[in-house]
Amino acid sequence: MSFHADMTAIAVRGLAGGTSGAVVLLHHPAAAAPAPVAPPPVTRPVAHDGPLLNALDAQVLEGVARGESTVQLASRLYLSRQGIEYRIGQMLRRFDTPNRPALVSRAHALGMFADGQWPPRVLPERVKP
Repeated sequence: MSFHADMTAIAVRGLAGGTSGAVVLLHHPAAAAPAPVAPPPVTRPVAHDGPLLNALDAQVLEGVARGESTVQLASRLYLSRQGIEYRIGQMLRRFDTPNRPALVSRAHALGMFADGQWPPRVLPERVKP
């Protein structure tokens, strides 16, 4: 029985600098698997019944989704801690959620965030002009 393949070898050097081994790769071109076909992108329907946010609330929601604390949000957005808490409290009521993780989850379920993006961004069509 014969076997035909392309062979690639790479020398492996030891601590003393000499060759201590080799890595050998055999590739049989006829047995190569076909190139994988990427699945079509998954698109989820956007629920258009979710609330529209003003630009500042969108920035606060994005920060909450990133896990920023109240103090971090206040510092980044040049607001007081109480101002951030007020805005988050308003969104908790608007989205009918008990806490920040539930707020982010509900916003995601309503299609507020762009898919496959980090850090999370509120879609432009969900922000009031």
